[in-house]
Amino acid sequence: MSTVDRVADELRRALFEGEIEPGTPLREVALATSLGVSRSTVREALGALVADGLVDRVANKGTVVHALTPEGISDICRARLVLEAAGIDAWANASEEARAAVRAAQAEFTRLTRNPVTAQELTAAHLDIHRSIAALTESPRLVATAEALYAEIRLALAHLDRVRGNTTEQAHAHGDLLELLEGGHLDEARAALVEHLAGAEESLMESVQPLG
Repeated sequence: MSTVDRVADELRRALFEGEIEPGTPLREVALATSLGVSRSTVREALGALVADGLVDRVANKGTVVHALTPEGISDICRARLVLEAAGIDAWANASEEARAAVRAAQAEFTRLTRNPVTAQELTAAHLDIHRSIAALTESPRLVATAEALYAEIRLALAHLDRVRGNTTEQAHAHGDLLELLEGGHLDEARAALVEHLAGAEESLMESVQPLG
């Protein structure tokens, strides 16, 4: 792993652990000093985070941590519903490997909720379930689109997973969805997904109100 990669990983960790809040300016000189690297290394690392959708380049302001807006949340949730509903519709015809990935993601998230882990680990596992559902489409283009959406909401989800304390409830909800899929109840699974994402949108909206 290069120095740039290590710096990018450290910045991601700080973002997902809540050490750097959305909207915070990221000063290259200060970061270079605190991390003990060159300013050019920090600049390259920040470029990687821009590509991830985690930070934004803002004219006359430099680089700031990405902050979702209410309008952005609504748009993301609409797009997520289209992609993940398509995954649910594809369950019956999906490969066994794709279906196994959903089972594995759900099992891992449930395991983590029963153990002392970081918010970053919980958020990653939570998103892995949704990523695996979208991946049931087995369309590289749709999966790539989903990845871009999940990167944009990961910061907000990390914050929510730290403060709402309902990870056990989340695990049960995802488990119920998987049971519906396994039983071939795709219409009910789609309805459960709609309800789940509506709840996620409501929580995300609440999380950004102070920033709005």
